[in-house]
Amino acid sequence: MKISELAQRADVTTKAVRYYESLGLITPGRLANGYRTYTEDDVRLVREIKTLHQLGIPVERTRPFLECLAAGSMHADDCPASLATYRKAIDEFTERIEALSARRATLISNLTAAAHRGSSIEAPTPAGTKGEHYLTLPAGLPVPEDDGAADHLPGTKAPQLDLRTTAGKAIRLDTLGARRTVLYIYPLTGRPGTDLPEGWNTIPGARGCTPETCGFRDHFQDLLEVGAGRVYGLSSQDTGYQSEVVERLGLPFDMLSDPALILADALKLPTFEVDGMRLFKRLTLIIRDSVIEHAFYPVFPPNEHAQQVLAWLRANPL
Repeated sequence: MKISELAQRADVTTKAVRYYESLGLITPGRLANGYRTYTEDDVRLVREIKTLHQLGIPVERTRPFLECLAAGSMHADDCPASLATYRKAIDEFTERIEALSARRATLISNLTAAAHRGSSIEAPTPAGTKGEHYLTLPAGLPVPEDDGAADHLPGTKAPQLDLRTTAGKAIRLDTLGARRTVLYIYPLTGRPGTDLPEGWNTIPGARGCTPETCGFRDHFQDLLEVGAGRVYGLSSQDTGYQSEVVERLGLPFDMLSDPALILADALKLPTFEVDGMRLFKRLTLIIRDSVIEHAFYPVFPPNEHAQQVLAWLRANPL
């Protein structure tokens, strides 16, 4: 077969095939007219090179695998030299991961120090992943499903009830005026060095309140520029706890406290129970002229939610 056919069947470029030839990884035959010709074995070799390269093994290091096939092995990694190449690649990846993890830990330490600079609250001392877990989301968190619990909210009038802010004021959601208010509601924020409720990571949509809050902090000015008049975060944690969050995370907006979940009862918001506590499920309301204009539910992933709200505001200008 011609080089173009080989490239097509192996899903690589002809340039790649020529590169493999220059390294001596494949050796084409020659026709009487001098043109290269390739066999099914060459197709298999090129596919093997491509697969190994996608796994992070440099093309020039694939030779042991190809030689293993050439020796008659059923699999390219049946030979000791192939296994040695695997081990070398794994060791190199481990070194790179450790180096990246060290950089990441330094960045988290810098972030923590910067967030507490000028604060009366002592910055926590990170200890491996335990000191940074509250800022990050573990892989494989269960995704919350839309159970329809927020379908009734758009078009609903905001209730006439007072909520306490971390600035020591009382606000009413039905008197916030014509500019849009972004109210993101969440179960609870953890603190560095404190345990979350048992099984927290297994509850769909529960984990991620601090990363979500940091997202609204980092995009606060962007939200104002696209039409948000106010941003509030709300949970059932008391005002003192919320005030600590504002100071520790350096939030440019106030937080609201609703320990009795009166807002949940007034609007029939979705809630759940864990460790004997009744908590809000994560959702966000856009309120304008005393009416809920839009509801985000379910919210996932929480660390990207501020960008989702920002995108909605841009797509729905006043």
